[in-house]
Formats: sequence, structure tokens, C-alpha cells
Amino acid sequence: MAERTLVMGILNVTPDSFSDGGRYAHVDDALAHAHEMVDQGADIVDVGGESTRPGSTRIGPDEEWARIGDVVRELAGGGIVVSVDTLHAVTARRAAAAGATIINDVSGGVWDPGMSVSVASTGCRFVVQHYRALPGMPGESFDYGQDVVGAVLERLGRQIDAAIGAGIAPEALIIDPGLGFSVTNEQCVLIVESLPRLTALGYPVLIGASRKRFIKAMGGDADEQTARISSACARQGVWAVRVHDVARNARAVRSALTGTAYGGECL
Repeated sequence: MAERTLVMGILNVTPDSFSDGGRYAHVDDALAHAHEMVDQGADIVDVGGESTRPGSTRIGPDEEWARIGDVVRELAGGGIVVSVDTLHAVTARRAAAAGATIINDVSGGVWDPGMSVSVASTGCRFVVQHYRALPGMPGESFDYGQDVVGAVLERLGRQIDAAIGAGIAPEALIIDPGLGFSVTNEQCVLIVESLPRLTALGYPVLIGASRKRFIKAMGGDADEQTARISSACARQGVWAVRVHDVARNARAVRSALTGTAYGGECL
């Protein structure tokens, strides 16, 4: 376990991601941005080739790998810790062969029935995200009863059991509550305020709040609001935060080492 909360920098090698689609679609631009994030304090670079924003277009694993393959190989070959954000088992296997060490599946192994078995065969760590449906797609539901956090934990537990049943070692698992995926702005806030219930499961926790709708609904600068949440995450022992603005969030998580809050955060 790391001595501090890690910073996972987001690298969208896509034409249509919600925040930076198209900016890093070319290999040279993607590599330059990845190295910039590492220089700013990223411990992990999370490479994605398929957007999951509402209204995004699904693509197959061959097109996805055509977008990210060279990027993954170059970064991993240069000693950077690479995570690959994918829904596809084929991409997970290719990513592992190219040197990625983390597979970050926003469906937590649900979208592609072969994902968990494939990850087990690679020995990669696996991010199990709480999942009902992709944003804007059939199956998306926001009804969790009286205890949204409890309902999320219950479903995560079933996804964890499925991953272990497929052969993934428990110590390879990382959990993510899936902020912005089938949860309202208000429900996202409740989850963030209940981080101890997530960490109590005993698995490393990844929080991806950066530039999500609930962050923007708070008002003010979205990256500054994200950094406050990252600081709170660090103070609660969260394993890693997945962010766009690496420099600001790296400062925020390091503030926890001194026992101080960042920018007046109060979580």
C-alpha cells in the first residue's frame, strides 16, 4: 500500500470525451501530455480510447487499440505505470502484453463477459467500478432506496465476488463507486461524504470525481473543487484519485501528509 494517496492522470486518446475529446487523439500529443502529467506528479497514467460520456458512440476493440496501442507501449516501455480504461477483454489482454499493469473497467467486468477471466490471465490489477449502465443508456437507474451508499456497496460486493470467482486474486482488486454513473449529483455527494464505508471493505479505493457533473453543480472552479475532494480522499486513506488537473491534485493529496486541509475543504 502506498504511503499516500496516488494520483492517476487521465489521458483520453479519443475524439469525443466530455472534457478533452480530440486534444490528445494523436500519438505525439498524447505522449507529450502523459509526460507532462508525470512531471506534475502523476503516479499512474490512465489511458482510454473510448468515451463513455452520455451520447458517446460505442466502438470495437480493434478501433480502440488502434487509438491507444502505440501510446500504451511507449509509456509502459519508458517505465511509466500505465492503467488502461476499457470495456473490452481483448483490449485488456493487448494492454497487458504491451506493459500496462492496471485494467480500469467502468463496468466492473459486466459489459464484456470475458473481461474478468481475461484480466485474471494477465495478472494485472483490476478496477471494479460500481455499475448499472453507461450514462444515457438503457438500464441506467437512480433509485437506490433510503441508503444509496449501502446499495452501491451491496452491488460492488456482488461484482467483487464475480471477479474473484473468475480467478482474479483479491489483492489485485481496486474498487470505485462510479461517481457520475447511474448516480445523481446529490447521490455523488453522499458517496463522497461516506468514504469510510468504502475503505472499510478492505480494498484499495479509486475515486474519479474530476470535472463530473456533480462537481460542476457545486459552482466555482471545477478543478479547484476536485482538488478539495482529492484532499479529503487522502485524509480518509483512499488509494488513488483519478484526475485531469494533475498538478493541483498532486498538491492537494500531499497536503494530507501534513494533516492539513486543502483550500478549506471540509469533508
